[in-house]
Amino acid sequence: MDVDIANALSSVASPGVSREALDRLDDRVARAHDRIEAGRADDDHGYAALNLPDRTDPDAIRAAVEPIARVDGEAIEALVTIGIGGSALGAATIVDALDPELETVFLDNVDPAWVADRIESLPLERTAVAVVSRSGTTAETLANFLVVREAFDSAGVDWTDRTIVTTGESGPLRELADAHDLPALDVPDGVPGRFSALSAVGLVAAAAGNLDLDALLAGAAAEAETLTGSLFECPAYAYGATAHALATRGVRVNAFMPYAESLETTAEWFAQLWAESLGKDGLGQTPVRALGATDQHSQLQLYRAGPRNTLVTFVAPRERSDLAIPETDVAELSYLGGTPLADLLDAEFRATEASLAAAGRPTVRIEIERVDAFELGGLLYGLEAACVLAGELSGVNAFDQPAVEWAKKATRGLLGGGEFAEADAVAEKDTLRVER
Repeated sequence: MDVDIANALSSVASPGVSREALDRLDDRVARAHDRIEAGRADDDHGYAALNLPDRTDPDAIRAAVEPIARVDGEAIEALVTIGIGGSALGAATIVDALDPELETVFLDNVDPAWVADRIESLPLERTAVAVVSRSGTTAETLANFLVVREAFDSAGVDWTDRTIVTTGESGPLRELADAHDLPALDVPDGVPGRFSALSAVGLVAAAAGNLDLDALLAGAAAEAETLTGSLFECPAYAYGATAHALATRGVRVNAFMPYAESLETTAEWFAQLWAESLGKDGLGQTPVRALGATDQHSQLQLYRAGPRNTLVTFVAPRERSDLAIPETDVAELSYLGGTPLADLLDAEFRATEASLAAAGRPTVRIEIERVDAFELGGLLYGLEAACVLAGELSGVNAFDQPAVEWAKKATRGLLGGGEFAEADAVAEKDTLRVER
């Protein structure tokens, strides 16, 4: 990926970062890079995620998927991935961007009507299931798996012939896989879920859909080669350092806005990455999911004329597929006739970027050549590296999520899954009701 930070400089934006401030910050980037490289060398928790391009084995993933990818000699029509948070978003980002050769459904919530609707829409006799949970105890994931398993049983389909598990070395899912001889892959050690897209966690669905795992990992590996000790030489560090510098100047919102429909889920993945990694100790930026050009008509007003607290991160491919706008005999629309839709979308992007610059609002432009497996792998890796650097510069641990663990314990306690003080706190909630 390439990164242009010019519109985040103080010569353009307020708040903005002066070139002199970036020069000073670059010394801290160099020291942070040394810590990151030391963590990678030792395969320390979290830093190990940045080693995935070299350590993920695509052949092992394809081999594990093969038994569930065909029914009676023919390819399955649908894959249901059951997970939540990082156990689903990375996989969803990849398949939504790259158009796999099957229908993909992600059960990453437990709304009963929504879950029932998704299951009812599936051709169960030609559907496979991927269950993802490191601990094997995630309440939402295990609940949805039990619901899907019952649906298979009711349809007379043997779920054991259609299920692949990605989990830790021990736990209920590992025991289930062993008991029923299910194909199983490992969640990599030392890799938090939100950093696991380039592992089996994120690549099972891609493999089932015959996407190019090798190209995804090669693109990520190429991005890893750009990690150097200077933000002026490394696109990922340029983005992470700029976002951090703006955050210290009061820019506490980061609106992530891809200009490609296929990258919309990438904005959801980025939101978890940025929020869960950096939102600690009263620090961090609130990520906002946006989509160009759609959200020019729903959010741009705020970013251009609202509080000066938002960085807009644009992501755009340089190459797009072509679809011409038909000619028209309406004089006022004649300028559109024969114009490729890609040109219109690009004009929308450049106009939005210029509009924000004219209003003195900071933006960063991230560009990839096109939306394909190689470029997507590089984009995901680059954003992860940017996040790790921002955590180093902020002095927070980008790899833990203590606030999330609190809510997990409270949920288990409320459902009778153990004695947790967090569940008691739920019962102590005050009320101030306004009723009809």
